[in-house]
Amino acid sequence: MEQVQCLKQYMQLAIQEGCGSPITCPDMVCLNHGTLQEAEIACLVPVDQFQLYKRLKFEREVHLDPQRTWCPTADCQTVCHIAASEPRAPVPVECPACHLTFCSSCKEAWHLQHLCQENQPTPVPTEQGSLIGTETEAPIKQCPVCRIYIERNEGCAQMMCKNCKHTFCWYCLQNLDNDIFLRHYDRGPCRNKLGHSRASVMWNRTQVVGILVGLGIIALVTSPLLLVASPCIICCICKSCRSKKKNHSPPTT
Repeated sequence: MEQVQCLKQYMQLAIQEGCGSPITCPDMVCLNHGTLQEAEIACLVPVDQFQLYKRLKFEREVHLDPQRTWCPTADCQTVCHIAASEPRAPVPVECPACHLTFCSSCKEAWHLQHLCQENQPTPVPTEQGSLIGTETEAPIKQCPVCRIYIERNEGCAQMMCKNCKHTFCWYCLQNLDNDIFLRHYDRGPCRNKLGHSRASVMWNRTQVVGILVGLGIIALVTSPLLLVASPCIICCICKSCRSKKKNHSPPTT
């Protein structure tokens, strides 16, 4: 019962902070990286929490879908379909509910004679730079993949978007999904800007190397054993198949 209660608390926290993202297995050492199904979630959380999860999940799907968007009218909130076009090319979108025609890029009233940048709100300046933008020290930026706004107060410069799980550098927005050693912060304009001491970075890299070496040793040790044991495994499988066929064969008279 204690494990079930912990799982319920985990799922409720994941719903409140996950923005509709798939709820993954709570086991940190799970190798399958499985996600919980809606039927499983519905059995373990209250009805209002499950309805919240479904709403956030749908909003996330619309936000990540390049062919759908929300009507910008405050009291409308209708999902509108965007006609196919070149990537990031603005096209007019008509809301089927309120019949507003707006730009697919900036969500303002459709404009044919000027660019979207002219309709974007002017960033509010702060002591560190713009409040929202791509400047190096801006405290609020957009995820390079899903464009959701992210605020960073302090800490590590390696950011993971809570919405789409994309990992990137806060300063230059470069993709860090495959940079497990964080070598991006060894050179270039982001050198030594990770937010951790050099000793901490080296210790992290040592741990990663140790894990990879350990997995390699396990693979080297187990592969000969599997080759030796494979004939025995095949024989056991064949014997099992023969016994099943013998049990299911009709009696002879």
